[in-house]
Amino acid sequence: METYEKGKKQEAKNFTLRLTDEEKRLLIERAGDVPLGIYIRGLILGADVRQKRRSAPLKDNTALARVLAVLGQSRLSSNLNQLAKAVHIGALPVTPEAESEIVTACAAVSAMRHDLLAALGLPDGGR
Repeated sequence: METYEKGKKQEAKNFTLRLTDEEKRLLIERAGDVPLGIYIRGLILGADVRQKRRSAPLKDNTALARVLAVLGQSRLSSNLNQLAKAVHIGALPVTPEAESEIVTACAAVSAMRHDLLAALGLPDGGR
C-alpha cells in the first residue's frame, strides 16, 4: 500500500495491535461497514472515515432476487457462448429460428440489466 505526502510517494508500513476478543468485537461493532483497519486509522489520526466511504445501498431486493433466479434457472451464458463460437468460426446459419433465439436472449439480458440497475438504485439510461 502506498500513501502520498506532499507530492512524495511513501510506502505504508504494517503495525500490529493485540486485542482481546471482546476488544476486537467492540471495534468491529463500532466500525460498522468501514473496514477495521481504516476505522482504527481514523480513530488514531483523527480522520472521519465514515464520510469518505460511499457505497450504493441496495434499493430493491425483489428485483435482485428475480435476476438471480433467472440466471440460476437459465442456460443463458452457455447459449450465448455457443452463439459467439459459431459466429467466430462463421458457422452460424441465420435461420428464422436462430434469429428468434437471439432476440429472446437479448430480451432476457436486457430485462436482467433493467432489474439489476433498479436493485442497485442506478438509472436505467432509457434502454
